[in-house]
Amino acid sequence: MFRLLPLLLLGACDKTPPQAAAPEPPAPKAERGDVVDDLGGVQVPDPYRWLEDSDAENVQAWTAAREAEFRAYTDALPLRQPLYDRAQALWRYDDETARVECQEGARMLFRTKRADQDKWVVHLAEGPDDPGRVVLDPNTWAETETLAGFTPNRDCTRAVFGKANAGDENAVLSVLDLDTLEVGPDTFRGWRQGGVAWAPGGEGVWYSARPTAEEKPEGGHFYYHRVWWHTLGDAADQDTLVLADDEVKEHFHGVSPSEDGRWLLLYQSRFNRNRLWLQPIGAPGEPAERIPVATEMDGEYSGLVIGDQLLVLTDWEAPNRRVMVAPIATPTREHWKELIPQADDVLVDLEAVGGKLYAEYQHDAATKLLAFEVDGTPAGEVPLPTIGRATVSGWFAKPEVRVSFTSFGTPATVYRYDAAKGALELLKASAIPVDPALMARIRVDQVWFHSADGTEVPMFVVHAEPEGELPDGPRPTLLTGYGGFDISMTPRFSTTYLMWIEQGGVVAIPNLRGGGEFGKAWHEAGMRERKQNVFDDFLGAAQWLVDEGWATPQTLAIAGGSNGGLLVAAAVTQRPDLFAGVLCQVPLTDMMRFHKYGLANIWAEEYGSADDPEMVAPLFAYSPYHRVAAGTDYPAVLVVGSSNDARTDPAHARKFYAALQWADADRGGQEPILLDIQADSGHGGGVTTDVRADQFSRHYAFLLDAVGAGAVAAAEPATERNTP
Repeated sequence: MFRLLPLLLLGACDKTPPQAAAPEPPAPKAERGDVVDDLGGVQVPDPYRWLEDSDAENVQAWTAAREAEFRAYTDALPLRQPLYDRAQALWRYDDETARVECQEGARMLFRTKRADQDKWVVHLAEGPDDPGRVVLDPNTWAETETLAGFTPNRDCTRAVFGKANAGDENAVLSVLDLDTLEVGPDTFRGWRQGGVAWAPGGEGVWYSARPTAEEKPEGGHFYYHRVWWHTLGDAADQDTLVLADDEVKEHFHGVSPSEDGRWLLLYQSRFNRNRLWLQPIGAPGEPAERIPVATEMDGEYSGLVIGDQLLVLTDWEAPNRRVMVAPIATPTREHWKELIPQADDVLVDLEAVGGKLYAEYQHDAATKLLAFEVDGTPAGEVPLPTIGRATVSGWFAKPEVRVSFTSFGTPATVYRYDAAKGALELLKASAIPVDPALMARIRVDQVWFHSADGTEVPMFVVHAEPEGELPDGPRPTLLTGYGGFDISMTPRFSTTYLMWIEQGGVVAIPNLRGGGEFGKAWHEAGMRERKQNVFDDFLGAAQWLVDEGWATPQTLAIAGGSNGGLLVAAAVTQRPDLFAGVLCQVPLTDMMRFHKYGLANIWAEEYGSADDPEMVAPLFAYSPYHRVAAGTDYPAVLVVGSSNDARTDPAHARKFYAALQWADADRGGQEPILLDIQADSGHGGGVTTDVRADQFSRHYAFLLDAVGAGAVAAAEPATERNTP
């Protein structure tokens, strides 16, 4: 059997997570209906269609009963309280961010959060030596209200901030005077307001929003994203429409003024393709000619104005992306010249800071930063502390270049980069109260394995070298991934990973197809009818961990959220024998109807949809809700949804749980199947630290118990408690 490292309880607090009532009896199976959809001749059963209606009284009563069962079960787990204490210790500490220079003038903004606060407080300083003053404290708002964006104007005399509630992502914008601290009378159009960009003169802002249900009924208010112009002091009905599309409801829109204040870049996007225009910025309300840059929507285009040149970061005829340049006077494609050519590594981002260009590349799923002069001449590589993820920030017209860095063993750290010396200078270290001795023992292996079709796929394996004797045999192993939407799983510090490693565990993160680690082709290899490649990659990673002795099916747990929730749901329905525990968070599981919930039809570009006859068969082949098979012995599964999820409707979680509970051959046995619909929570979970710690402790105590860690931890309790 494996040996567990003692659970570290640095700074354990005296808080106690909410307790549930007495344990409930095993939940009865949900009633199965007889709904069957005929989709082009394919018979698609949907026995739990009735669970889609979150507002129905019978659905609410059924959900409440499942929640009581979940909480009673997790209350009894030996690791829940220690994990709750540890999460509180890691998430509650006094912290202050690095100061950020305002674009004009000497003012600087920064944020603080004390250990007893749930929300970051915004401060304004008159310069680097000024202690600063509080300009916005969301801790004075209602407990579930959160700050959703804070955008200052160029000289930091005003800011637009958003307020959302209980994770609903429905930001409501207001204007704050940073000198008087008065909130102005301004109101804005629509709902889910955001995308704020100030006019150079500070007389108003561009912002984006969706229309109201009155403007676009029958679900149309989830779409038709628009950009408006708002003059300070005006009411919403006086705002001017800037960019919209009433024909294609899935289009998103955004604008960005150039740093020099002369030009406005306008974007219309759908998924990973977009159109780009330029427009001179004149006086408010003054008509201006919109100049096309790239209007075919045949690739990704991101613009950057430097002097009289327009730089375009694009994957057009360059799947790993390159940088093109053209005169502002003639910015269309026929005038483009290549400034930074495509490389073997993927070009993720381009920033103009301190008079130079900084290109962020991904090399084998980790960051490589290269500097260039504005004419494209190479200016050296920025040294990084180790394999990790780094980003560059600052202003082109100001000398300071900042590099933010994180890795599996390094919490987020901010450096100042001296381009003349080619060296990093520490500016802001993380205040997370981690144990330095443990951090020194964390090791990262990057391994490669073969997927089902022979494709080589990399994976990070993160663990701590043990103190004393080596563990005897496989260890509790957490396998997690994403595999979609061109999103890359790069090295980063995670307190979730840390807490698993503190339990003697191993964390494995494969770079699945569908992600962006190796460019456009890698992403497209995991899209639409090729989505099964993603699941094959994930299952290949699991099999490799077992074959190489890191884990056994009895010590292997999988976890994923959102598209990652779809990933683990597909994995457990295709290979239930390979895992001991499954944490399936805010997932998509009904792939035949996902596009009918809220705004989810925008994801048809990634998955396809059952409205397309050619996609019915490939979607049905892996749709987890439909792949649940009666009489299968499923492992321990916890399905999690959120009541205010603005992205993946909790109906997916309810329906998938009901199907698993009905089908499981071991129902009522040693491997529980549970459902948690998190109240007052959004796509990212709860809002307050107490709620997030409670959610985390229940979810991961469940997983650790499933791989056999709970009993061992109970036999070897940690006795030492230290303060941070």
